Amino acid sequence: MLPAAAVFHFPWEVKSGRVTEGTSLRTFGRLTSYESGESRATLSSHNASEEHTVTVQTQFVEPFNPIMGAHYLVLGEVEEVEGVGVVVQARVLNCVDGVNVALLQKAITEQRAFFEEREERKEKSVKKCKLDDG
Repeated sequence: MLPAAAVFHFPWEVKSGRVTEGTSLRTFGRLTSYESGESRATLSSHNASEEHTVTVQTQFVEPFNPIMGAHYLVLGEVEEVEGVGVVVQARVLNCVDGVNVALLQKAITEQRAFFEEREERKEKSVKKCKLDDG
């Protein structure tokens, strides 16, 4: 069976607890550290003048040739690791250096709005069908 479709989450949402353990997600950030012995990378991103970090377990995507300071996009599952906190177990880790981060954030926001609107229309349609049948 395939894993669930991964939804984009901003780095500040991953650490805030909005994403539950076991959830598939996509997130992004600038590579600020990499510990090859522990197969662990740290991505950071700024929002509202605060720096937010996401810890990424890289054992499934190695060999990994890190480019410090480059932007990365990660696809994986959220895990709670004792002593570390929230960690993304990476299935895919791509360097996307040169991406316009502001435009990426806007695209994620627009995609969310589209999915919410589509879900609302779907719910209204189901309610209308139930009223017509009843």
